[in-house]
Amino acid sequence: MDPRYPIGTFTPPPSFTPALRAGYIEQIAAVPARLREAVGGLTEPYLGHPYREDGWTLAQVVHHVADSHINAYVRFKLAVTEDNPPVKAYNEARWAELPDAAAGEIGVSLDLLESLHGRWVAFLRSLDAAQFERTYNHSAMGPVTLDHALALYAWHGRHHTAHITALRERMGW
Repeated sequence: MDPRYPIGTFTPPPSFTPALRAGYIEQIAAVPARLREAVGGLTEPYLGHPYREDGWTLAQVVHHVADSHINAYVRFKLAVTEDNPPVKAYNEARWAELPDAAAGEIGVSLDLLESLHGRWVAFLRSLDAAQFERTYNHSAMGPVTLDHALALYAWHGRHHTAHITALRERMGW
């Protein structure tokens, strides 16, 4: 198994159905609890351990998910309220080096994710099929439909949670 992609790389589905969307929304809803469970009982030395060689620490992974999903929430709201709005990529590696991610308390990001996902999931459940076809214009990816972004962020939460659980398994923690 490649430790960079413990659940495999992201592959969008060829088409979207209401049932598939509902499944992705449930995956997004589950992220805060699953991430909290993944780091449960780990003390600072464990949280400071990288999930792979030259990778982020477990704490940085938690903070990254919060940072990324904040951006995702805003992108979804922009796409629903504006026509193909521009959204900017951000330097995830540099964000992970900032003091709040490099040395910040993970409980803050876990709490943030619970609140954020509460709002995000309620918003996602309110959207209709036409709204999921709306787009934002990503500075690195070009136009992205909300269907595609929904699948991507459902994968993203599972992907980073698996970084933590796979390391725990490999290390016997």
